Amino acid sequence: MAFSVSSLQPASSESDREKLEAVELPSEQNPVVASSEYAYKATNLVQVNPTGVKVAANHIKRKFKQGSYTPRTWRTHPLHICPPEPYDPSHPLTRTALDWIFLISSLNFSFWSLHEGKKERYGVEWFTGWEEAKKNTKGERQVHTGYWSLVASLNRALWEEDIPFVDPNFYSSETMCPDSLIEHVFRPVHHSTELLPLIHERIRIMREVGSILCNSFGGSFKGFLDEFHRRHHRQGSALDLVKMVVETFPTFRDQVWYQGRPVYFWKRAQILVAELWAAFYPETPSFPHPLFPGHSGHRIHQLTMFADYRVPQILHHLRILEYPSSLMRLLRSGIDLAPGCREEVSLRAASIIAVERLREEIVSAPECGTLVQSNDEEVSSVLIDFYLWDLAKRIENGEEKVEGIETAELAPIHRTRSIWY
Repeated sequence: MAFSVSSLQPASSESDREKLEAVELPSEQNPVVASSEYAYKATNLVQVNPTGVKVAANHIKRKFKQGSYTPRTWRTHPLHICPPEPYDPSHPLTRTALDWIFLISSLNFSFWSLHEGKKERYGVEWFTGWEEAKKNTKGERQVHTGYWSLVASLNRALWEEDIPFVDPNFYSSETMCPDSLIEHVFRPVHHSTELLPLIHERIRIMREVGSILCNSFGGSFKGFLDEFHRRHHRQGSALDLVKMVVETFPTFRDQVWYQGRPVYFWKRAQILVAELWAAFYPETPSFPHPLFPGHSGHRIHQLTMFADYRVPQILHHLRILEYPSSLMRLLRSGIDLAPGCREEVSLRAASIIAVERLREEIVSAPECGTLVQSNDEEVSSVLIDFYLWDLAKRIENGEEKVEGIETAELAPIHRTRSIWY
């Protein structure tokens, strides 16, 4: 096997993390892009295939042209808690939706399983969606796995057990919400042989982020957003919100020190803001976004894709990314990649660059203005990521097959067990 054990060691030490904390970020640009460009070249492992980018861009353009994927698609997912429309900041469901999205984004990491595709995999039994839940005992149920197991756990606690589980005042308190109750909320279906991965790390994160919201922002994520609007005089962008999240919550600082330079990925911080953007996206795209009401709007195009283990897999399947044979052998071996090792940094950085190239290819087309809803701004890396992740899950579940373009064999995901993704 053409790799050494030393190459799988993390690139960040405690002193490196201290350096990362001290780095000043440019105010207008997303440091994820520039630092990923550096990491992509420095690792020199996973490569972006320009031909694959062009072919896949045309394929995705066709999908977007069909109107099958827009920011409003978020509201069609059956497990999502959708905020009321029109936007009402005083509505109880608005606060609940905000707290729900924040907690899910805080815990949105490391769902891969050694038992993927088997009943032994960690799964949570709940209704197929909120519409079925409203039928009470007559509603259809299913076992949710992966990311959706997290969502189903929270929904089950809220709906069936009347546990205020997404309220920071509740989950930050070890008295009201002891560890045993959190473990109960995340309990698996009876035939699972696994628990939710990194359960103790998740509990620690819940205590930390909940305490920060309670001590500094009035005990809700809406309070955090109110402070964001105050600081930026209601002119803040999506990227401004990402930076405030990273500055405020240590658990969202997804970054490494690689060969003497900082590399920022910010997967969960960016996906938190992207979920908020999509959940509250106005029905009429020309209307101001309620969370980003400034004259320049949300500027969602400044965000990147969310570098995890699932999207690189679909990027390789679409021949957008090329893996060297040594990396393919490593992935097939099932060996875990340590956070910050060369292979892991390369996979994540190359994925970010690849989706940036995809976006550039799509928006450079003369007809790009017709790809999504009329009057909408240009296609963003966020929307492309949403589409690719959903596509990867449908392929994983045998629900869809990519047709019309040449694809590569579906490679295994890379296995990195961490709180970052």
